[in-house]
Amino acid sequence: MKLDRIDQKILTVLQEDGRIANADLADQVGLSPSACLRRMRALEEAGIIDKYVALLDQRKLGRKMDIFVEISLVGQSNEVLENFERAVGRSSEIMECFLMAGDADYILRVTAADPTDFERIHREHLARLPGVLRMKSSFAIRPIVRKTAFPMKTETT
Repeated sequence: MKLDRIDQKILTVLQEDGRIANADLADQVGLSPSACLRRMRALEEAGIIDKYVALLDQRKLGRKMDIFVEISLVGQSNEVLENFERAVGRSSEIMECFLMAGDADYILRVTAADPTDFERIHREHLARLPGVLRMKSSFAIRPIVRKTAFPMKTETT
């Protein structure tokens, strides 16, 4: 699906306020409510809008620490990778996981309340992940930039 200027405006507004009323969204992007709703449905059906979520403040929920964990696996067979990825997907404590190129096979982002909580997460979740050869954890001091909105490039033609 090729995005035109109106689609990009819709996506920009929705990334800032996913709960905006359709009539208000239509007004902001210069469409009738019915035309706006049709465009939103098309963006959803194309998979460009994946889902609607509430973004929570992890610090206000007591999750004051971000920990990045580099994981190296014992091998690269499909079985080792799939078993690891399934286990990561089942852990509610692992917030993000990326397959990497470079020294580590994966990087995980974990949040914790404090070092004692991270020790619990390490023992109950990370140490039980299958196929792990080596783990290296780095504690973030503070976030500098944390974005959830993708930039929309407006077409010039």
